[in-house]
Amino acid sequence: MTSVVVDAHHHIWRQQDLPWLLGPMQPRIFGPYEPIRRDYPIAEYRADIAGSGVTRSVYVQANWPPARYLEEAQWVQSVADATGWPHAIAAYADLTADDARAQYDRLATVPLMRAVRMQLHWHANAQYRFAARPDFARDPVLRANVARLAAYGWAFELQVFTSQMQDAADLAAACPDVIFILQHAGMLEDTSPAGEAAWHAGMRALAAQSNVVAKLSGLGTFIHRNDAAHIARIVRVTVALFGPRRCLFGSNFPIEKLWTDYGALIGAYRAAIADLPDADRDAIMGGTASRIYRLEEPDHAA
Repeated sequence: MTSVVVDAHHHIWRQQDLPWLLGPMQPRIFGPYEPIRRDYPIAEYRADIAGSGVTRSVYVQANWPPARYLEEAQWVQSVADATGWPHAIAAYADLTADDARAQYDRLATVPLMRAVRMQLHWHANAQYRFAARPDFARDPVLRANVARLAAYGWAFELQVFTSQMQDAADLAAACPDVIFILQHAGMLEDTSPAGEAAWHAGMRALAAQSNVVAKLSGLGTFIHRNDAAHIARIVRVTVALFGPRRCLFGSNFPIEKLWTDYGALIGAYRAAIADLPDADRDAIMGGTASRIYRLEEPDHAA
């Protein structure tokens, strides 16, 4: 087992803060979600990871009302101050604002700020769609705001579908001083031969940009199960394209808790990379995330 294990993608929440957990049940990409329509506190997350070897974690924004972006980051920081977890924050900012630096300046008061996520994923299937349009990555206002992240030393959490990958690669090329962290290994949802070929081509375009890294997370999103063979296939292709020092593990808990426990999930990822050299496994399970999110050395494992 690697000595530094970082979960680079998880959430915690109070149900009252999330409109999508308060309203009527809606069709979602991860299927029925009644079991997580409740609080998911850091204590439960830490109980979930117990025995997994995870030593650090990264909180990723959970879609509070957009106007409360700063309150979300401040609340997570308060949890970290009280408990020591999580160790980095990827917060929301509205990148369609004429100049997002006013938001960035407010977020910069939060010590654990390391990245920004505004989800850009759009799909012809309305159930999979989040962004209002498919071509946000080409928007000049958004591009300018992404480029401005460099001055703050923050990464951009990039979430797109296959059909958007070339635009996303162009965005990364236009912002060479910003690290892009591709969410969920590119969100493969069409596992037909044609769908996987298109995903592979899009991933190749993203991997050609040296400032893009790939997060190995959320791979049960569209199949609603912890499938070790499915995880292994996606992980092996992604690692072959990006290299282990540009890949990082994330659990996407508690979303993946809908169909698996933490031990089984991280075990599937470890199995997928078991044949790699120790140094490569170390990079994927913790080293890459430690570098990208500028994490301190771990003091203990869960």
